[in-house]
Amino acid sequence: MMALMATAATTAFAQDFIVKEARKQLGKGEIEAALQMLTPALNSPATEDKAEAWALKADIEFGKFTAIQNENMQNVMQQKKVPYDTLAMNNACFEAMKAAIKCDEYDRQPNEKGKVKLRFRQNNQQRMQNVRLNLINAGLYDYNHKNLDGALEKWTLYLESPADELFKGCAEVEDVTKDQYRSEIAYYAGLVAYQQKNYAVAEKFAKMAAEDPAKAAEANEIMLFSKKETLKTKEDSLAYVAMVKDLHKANPEEDRYFNLLMEYYTRSDDQAAMAAWAEEEIAINPENKMAWALTGQVHMNNREWDPAIEAYKKAIELDNDFIQCIFNAGVCLNGKAIDLKDKLADKNTGGLTKANADKVKEILTEAKSFLERSKELDPDREKVNWAYPLYQIYYSIGDKAKSDEMEKLVNAGH
Repeated sequence: MMALMATAATTAFAQDFIVKEARKQLGKGEIEAALQMLTPALNSPATEDKAEAWALKADIEFGKFTAIQNENMQNVMQQKKVPYDTLAMNNACFEAMKAAIKCDEYDRQPNEKGKVKLRFRQNNQQRMQNVRLNLINAGLYDYNHKNLDGALEKWTLYLESPADELFKGCAEVEDVTKDQYRSEIAYYAGLVAYQQKNYAVAEKFAKMAAEDPAKAAEANEIMLFSKKETLKTKEDSLAYVAMVKDLHKANPEEDRYFNLLMEYYTRSDDQAAMAAWAEEEIAINPENKMAWALTGQVHMNNREWDPAIEAYKKAIELDNDFIQCIFNAGVCLNGKAIDLKDKLADKNTGGLTKANADKVKEILTEAKSFLERSKELDPDREKVNWAYPLYQIYYSIGDKAKSDEMEKLVNAGH
């Protein structure tokens, strides 16, 4: 056991000695040698002073970052168009910030006496403010070079670092309301996450961006589509609908939210829920033609002809060329006429009295007017296929010439 303890002590001493030697190498300007020597000690359990090790890592990366940055600034001031290693500068910036955060994590751990004595925070906090700002450009560089992983990593670090203990008490960073770039970067981070199908992260950053009224509309779109892509349970669906309804209520002039709700209810195949929602929309805005159309659709699917026809007629009053509603009104009237004929027919002969036949014909005549209007508006049947219902009506009212004409279209299959 004593031998094992001696070995462990020697190993610990060796790792901490390596950290000191790496710092000497850095002092001589041997940056890569220092980094190569230091790296194994960063995560080794034998390294006792990990705060010191990560502080040195931050020093090395910060030195690499500032050296390239200063060189570029000198060239700009001297109006020299000399290329510089942007990628190396950006990677050093990213690594320096991560190292400073890791250093602070170990630095704030209590010592053997249970005391916390911060040795590196002040220095790291001060210099990492500039490093943090450069993460914006570093992420943009990656984004422009199609490295979406790199862009998201750097922008995530930029956006999340203000909440880290490293910046505690640093109002310039900690108070995110003072950050003029935050909403813009959050939007792009959300967009990249969405492109990568990382919907939880996309939603998180979109929500952050939406806190800025100027970015709210764009950010809400990412948030909604991210939530939409992850609908698995009934609770997920309810949360999604609630979110869209809140946005719709807050932005009634935005058609997108109404359209998303309409798409959801149409796909859900929950007729009762769609009817209730359409009724809500009509109460809010009686001139919402789509809400009337949806009401008509629900009643039509339930073969409730009269309320369906009434709803479609309301929609047509609001838009005289609303062809889908014109067509559906004709179909509903035709359905109503067929049901009435079956109801009034003699149980033995199947025939109708003159009075009852007139009642049916009256409804068919009205249906014909709507369907002929559909034909007039859409002669090539690109939106609605009026041929078969018109054939039924012409046949029922005894217009042989026109029923034959429609039959040819139906049989032609177009």
